[in-house]
Amino acid sequence: MGHPGIQLLFAGTIFSSAFLLFLVQPLIAKQILPWFGGSAAVWSICMVFFQVVLLAGYAYSDWVTRHLRMRAQAVLHVALLLASLAFLPIVVSANWKPTGTEDPAWRILGLLFGTIGLPYFLLSTTGPLVQSWVARTPWGAQVYRYFSLSNLASLLSLLSYPVLIEPRSTLLQQAHGWSWGYAAFVVLCAGTTLYMARRLTAEVVPQQSSPGQTTQAVVEDKPPRVADYLLWLALPALASWLLLAVTNHITQNVAAVPFLWVLPLSLYLLTFVLCFESDRWYRRGVFLPLAAVMLLLCAFGLQHHIGAEVRIALPLYVSGLFVLCMFLHGETAKLRPGPRYLTRFYLMMSLGGALGGVTVGLVAPHVLVAYYELGLGLVLTALAAAAVLRQRVWLRVCCVVLAACCTLFLLLQVGSDRSGARSLQRNFYGALLVYDTTGDPPSDNVRQLAHGSIKHGSQFLDPERRHEPTTYYGETSGIGRAIDSAPAGPRRVGLIGLGAGTLATYGRSGDVYRFYEINPQVFALADKEFSFLRDSEARIERVLGDARLALEREPAQGFDVLAVDAFSGDSVPVHLLTAEAMDVYLRHMKPDGVIAFHVTNRFLALAPVIAKVAEARGLHAVLVHDEAEQSDWLHRTDWVLVARDPQVLARELIREAATPIATKPGQRPWTDDFNNLLGVLK
Repeated sequence: MGHPGIQLLFAGTIFSSAFLLFLVQPLIAKQILPWFGGSAAVWSICMVFFQVVLLAGYAYSDWVTRHLRMRAQAVLHVALLLASLAFLPIVVSANWKPTGTEDPAWRILGLLFGTIGLPYFLLSTTGPLVQSWVARTPWGAQVYRYFSLSNLASLLSLLSYPVLIEPRSTLLQQAHGWSWGYAAFVVLCAGTTLYMARRLTAEVVPQQSSPGQTTQAVVEDKPPRVADYLLWLALPALASWLLLAVTNHITQNVAAVPFLWVLPLSLYLLTFVLCFESDRWYRRGVFLPLAAVMLLLCAFGLQHHIGAEVRIALPLYVSGLFVLCMFLHGETAKLRPGPRYLTRFYLMMSLGGALGGVTVGLVAPHVLVAYYELGLGLVLTALAAAAVLRQRVWLRVCCVVLAACCTLFLLLQVGSDRSGARSLQRNFYGALLVYDTTGDPPSDNVRQLAHGSIKHGSQFLDPERRHEPTTYYGETSGIGRAIDSAPAGPRRVGLIGLGAGTLATYGRSGDVYRFYEINPQVFALADKEFSFLRDSEARIERVLGDARLALEREPAQGFDVLAVDAFSGDSVPVHLLTAEAMDVYLRHMKPDGVIAFHVTNRFLALAPVIAKVAEARGLHAVLVHDEAEQSDWLHRTDWVLVARDPQVLARELIREAATPIATKPGQRPWTDDFNNLLGVLK
């Protein structure tokens, strides 16, 4: 085999491993998302797992290349590759479903280790291991371009999933397709490994790049200093930190837009591609001034209203992430060692990435009461720049001044949050803020509950008005009409999603209102800060945990009305909108009961999704749109009402506001195995 053929073999192995590595991430996350409330935090925990296993893979690559001969490396690696086939197909066992009381983070990590642990580990080893072999060949000068290639494959994989794969295949088909792809990768990687074991009989000094080459020049094999190790660790750690922190900020505090998390991750990967493809992309003279400006603007925005205005904040923080990651990854690439220390370099980079991810994904929700990790990350990035530029005193001083400015803005952000907040709490499911808003006259004073940029309920503080329904739950809304038109006598009402507990105000003596809520902090705040639950004349029942899992376990409840109200922005719990979910709801409904879905959403057209599922199950559905012009304290809403009997939807209160729902020709009903958010973007 000639050199071009061997290089193609190396490139194919690295490209396929990186492509499969990133393809399995959304695939496996989508399988488990329904079991943990559809929360965006599930993705953050998955990211922590991926980074930690990636670290383990890089540590393995470093150890085997330093301690084992090539033949021993081949025997061990091929054995592990063959053993990993036992994990196929990668379909998550139902035994991992939560019971509703345990910490979701640790259960998700255990589930991922048990389902894709070894295959993911071996995919993560491929890049550094094969590159260590490339470094010992005559074209070792090009070794860091393979790292750029792997990141390009990751980027293509990330973008292809929502656009090409998800809309055209079921989850089961995706799992089996990926498994076949992984089996092909095992054959390819095993072939590469055995070829190298047979042919790589002696160390070959990598040839130097000629002056005309665009590849990065070979670095001499000087032993790294302690400062080099620390920067190999710190710079990627801060890039990973900023990735997750910016993603949290723009998806929770700026705009809850579906797929928005793809944008920062794509730019993060792009900076790897550019910085390690060659030295021509990262220029200090360009990116240092840009990074300084972006640090100040991003830090300023966290304590100013521009940081929450989507037209300003979204381009600001996305471009800021790109510039800062170009600086962090560009400086990391400048510190790359010679081939002898290549795997150690990748190990430290991976350890840094994992530390950044663990800090933001696992530690921050338990130690920070709001999303302050972005402000902290900006301060630390300025201090890291001071360390990188320590040889130039004036630049170091500028970086310290930048860090001080970022610290000031962070303190102003914390002070602003605390000054107007009655309660500021955070856990796995996000940050909750309770605050009072004064009006004129004072009878308009209200207390509000917010989850990031989404309002989850409000209540008048005036004792005479605190029983009035507000926000999405007015009497002319779909849910208000469904409850008011229910048969006379004691009613049994189920409510998925508590918020401030506003719907309890419809409760009458003899009624039973059964609330399902996955976040224990929401129950606590509804009791402490709002009075809807304790003021209600109905008997209030509470169920903690994911509503669908709870309903699957419970005996039939006999609901007159079931309100499915767990949708907020991009965190759409798709598992509550599928045909299988509808079957669960129907088992709990009276024959003339109404299921009300809250589908108010600026970005997604969810009404046709529910209408199609209803049609598939022989049910009837109508849309109730309410402009809510009668009050400043009510929001315009869309509710879809579903019933077995069309006469139920012909009751006067419902009929006068109901409109039919148009569906697209050929539209498929969503199931647990198939759904497509991209297809319902407005």
